[in-house]
Amino acid sequence: MYRYSHVGTHNLVTSLYETEEPSVCLLEARKHRGYTVEATMGASFLSTLPSLVAIRCHKMDTDVPGENVLRRREVLKCFGAAVGMELLASSGSFVEMASAADLIQRRQRSEFQSSIRQTLFAAIKGKPELVPYILTLALNDAITYDKATKSGGPNGSIRFSSEISRPENKGLSAALNLIEEAKEEIDSYSKGGPISFADLIPYAGQSAVKATFLASAIRKCGGNEQKGSLLYSAYGSSGQWGLFDRQFGRTDSQEPDPEGRVPQWEKATVQEMKDKFSSIGFGPRQLAVMSAFLGPDQAATEALLATDPDVTPWVQKYQRSRETVSQTDYEVDLITTLTKLSSMGQQINYEAYTYPVRKIELSKLKL
Repeated sequence: MYRYSHVGTHNLVTSLYETEEPSVCLLEARKHRGYTVEATMGASFLSTLPSLVAIRCHKMDTDVPGENVLRRREVLKCFGAAVGMELLASSGSFVEMASAADLIQRRQRSEFQSSIRQTLFAAIKGKPELVPYILTLALNDAITYDKATKSGGPNGSIRFSSEISRPENKGLSAALNLIEEAKEEIDSYSKGGPISFADLIPYAGQSAVKATFLASAIRKCGGNEQKGSLLYSAYGSSGQWGLFDRQFGRTDSQEPDPEGRVPQWEKATVQEMKDKFSSIGFGPRQLAVMSAFLGPDQAATEALLATDPDVTPWVQKYQRSRETVSQTDYEVDLITTLTKLSSMGQQINYEAYTYPVRKIELSKLKL
């Protein structure tokens, strides 16, 4: 953006002109004897500097005839300074001072996460029958967390054959295979190293949850996918995933988690489910909202949970919520619970999947 301002008597600004075209601004400047032409850095420059920086070319009043014409040398100085500042902003020391490195890393992680979601969305859309099993897989990998020893949790240990073959994980191999296939594709385009199972499994759970939200919206639109997608975009709770997405950078476990930490959900009583959820800091509310994670038939699971007086009010609350257009209570509570579950016992590396960017060596530039 180029800004022209004319300074009149007593330093009063008598006119102001802004344009994207420098030639237009310069023509306007020639009409007056006192002027300022200002070139302001663009968005890419602002993203690396802590404050707004403007490069100004000044022409002072003079009584010498013909001196009210803008000199080419002054214009070149203006643009040269702007280019120089942009190059300096890309150098190592300047970037570090402006904390631009952190901004670059966040952008890299965000772009990688977006690609992961696209890959998982396509994989799940191709095999929608695996959605409930992906949910249970994500739950069983995370609920191994033990508060006393601070071990277990969403660490990807369920990928080991000795763990996925346990009775509580019966029927989950196909879901794990889908995730393994998605991992191969994701690793092929990752610029910051292979993604961990500890990150990918919760993200698969997130994608499966979103698939259930979208499917619900489509049903409310009579099966029309386009209208259902619009409904979900307009009324869904996509904005609630922010904290979940920031918890990205978990490390894979190098061994299976201890046995006996996960109930066989299809055989467990409601009290056993409550006890397990209580052991990780959850209550009847979280148990009810995660009913879709406890088996392939959510309706049957909720019918069982509703036999317990502590859980019944929450089951009814979320059933009523799912009948509304936005199903806000259900979606927000489910996202909140899954976010907490997916971070238990994990140290997050907030620089994971980032990669160095090429720096400009000013000494080698030919200007």
